[in-house]
Amino acid sequence: MEIRTLRYFLEIAREGNMSRAAERLHVSQPTLSRVMKELEEELGKQLFTRSSYSIRLTDEGMLLRRRTEDLLEMADKIKDEFRTLGDTVRGDVYIGCAESCLIKYLAEAIKALRKKYPLIKYHIISGDTQQLDEKLKRGIYDFAVIAEPPDLSQYNYIEIPESDVWGVIMPEGHPLAQKQSVTAEDILPYPVFISRQAVNADIPRWSNNITDKLDLCVTFNLANNASVLVKEGLGLAFVFDKLLETDGKSGITFRPLEPALETKMYVIWKKYQVFTPAAEALLNELKEILK
Repeated sequence: MEIRTLRYFLEIAREGNMSRAAERLHVSQPTLSRVMKELEEELGKQLFTRSSYSIRLTDEGMLLRRRTEDLLEMADKIKDEFRTLGDTVRGDVYIGCAESCLIKYLAEAIKALRKKYPLIKYHIISGDTQQLDEKLKRGIYDFAVIAEPPDLSQYNYIEIPESDVWGVIMPEGHPLAQKQSVTAEDILPYPVFISRQAVNADIPRWSNNITDKLDLCVTFNLANNASVLVKEGLGLAFVFDKLLETDGKSGITFRPLEPALETKMYVIWKKYQVFTPAAEALLNELKEILK
């Protein structure tokens, strides 16, 4: 199975049409069809269902698409790394980040490095700990900033010297907006939105028996999306403080939980990882800032 074949497959999957994919790849349609037939024979599975005007992926094709996207992302990353070896420090650094105002420390490190090494490019991708962990293990990310203690058998880490404070956001005119903080009993009558990670790892630390009692309406992984639902009056959302604008013009307000609930953040990377010069420069800058 060649990288070129997988690039062909992914282009077809994205276009949903063999002719358009052939045009974009600058190959003939018969050639593209032949290569895909050979790929199906090699894997022993049908990857497409074909009609007169379009093609659709089978379940096996969907699985191959997910694997191909990761593999090609890694292949491109390797190519970029070797292209920049021996040059002035340059290249791309990939960082998976949980949503937190504490990535201000990452911003500080990048700002300092921009002065020393302006040719480094940084790619920051948001996600929850499970998503970031998967990409980090595969080598797609150089670092991750996560919101729970790392697995010390697999990762080295730096602890960020602050914590995120949990609370709920609500419309400004909500009855709970009159309170300085909110308890579990205050929240129970209302529909709530929580990230999948918080349901399992954070909210049980705050109240052992509340999770099963909550009217859990929606799970989410991006606080901005949750804030739209809150503005529409669908319920309350558990989020970190300072993630969202909650001033008089935003239409929402934030109230911390009572008792207080905090979460630590960590910068992690794989043990025994060999860094590119660009990634190593960022790690050294982070160590200097966070020591």
